[in-house]
Amino acid sequence: MTHAVYPSLANKTVVITGGGSGIGEVIVEGFVRQKAKVFFLDVAEAESRALITRLGDSARFIKCDVTDVQALRAALADIEAKAGPVAVLVNNAANDDRHKIEEVTPEYWENRIAVNLRHLFFAAQAVTAGMKKAGGGAIINLGSVSWHSAIDNLSVYETAKAGIEGMTRAMARDLGESNIRVNCVVPGAIRTPRQMKLWHTPEEEAKILAQQCLKQRVDPIHVTAMVLFLASADAAMCTAHNYWVDGGYR
Repeated sequence: MTHAVYPSLANKTVVITGGGSGIGEVIVEGFVRQKAKVFFLDVAEAESRALITRLGDSARFIKCDVTDVQALRAALADIEAKAGPVAVLVNNAANDDRHKIEEVTPEYWENRIAVNLRHLFFAAQAVTAGMKKAGGGAIINLGSVSWHSAIDNLSVYETAKAGIEGMTRAMARDLGESNIRVNCVVPGAIRTPRQMKLWHTPEEEAKILAQQCLKQRVDPIHVTAMVLFLASADAAMCTAHNYWVDGGYR
């Protein structure tokens, strides 16, 4: 796949949550190719260290549980102190743990909302002051096709992902006067190691392809291409919308 180069991203401070594996890992690699100053947060230390070993000093890993808002704020403040205002925030961290409605407890609900929705708001809140001082920035939230397609056994996850789309539009309105763009990328059935290991059996893969207009699997690199565009100056007038990367999934 040919990779676009966006000069506007060079030397910009970029933060990706959940950047140690899966879609996030490939997004980290994408911003490294753009010669940005790349930082990523994750709790998965082994995967994150392996990524740093591969990328060298072109990216920096910060171990952080994004559900701990105080730790999240501290990590983002430390990045800003070291590298200047965050120009691009990619809110990617999430976990699509399967669950049945009758088994959901209040504690599980709170945890899943914290993992899949709450931290996106507070990460954005933490970087907007710096973005305003710098004259603007880009916040890119990762949504999901799951709630649009009503995939089973994901009711709390889908509630959180639906909330991300509403939050994206609200933030875009509130922050637009400061030239801060807020968008949501909606991945379809993405071929990540986690999905292939846990759920994308040969039978499921055949079903996915049957539901897509384009008859090839969607990979993290395709999602990354959209994220990079939306982060760049080429997307200067793109805000408050969803951008689907799903092969025409229905």
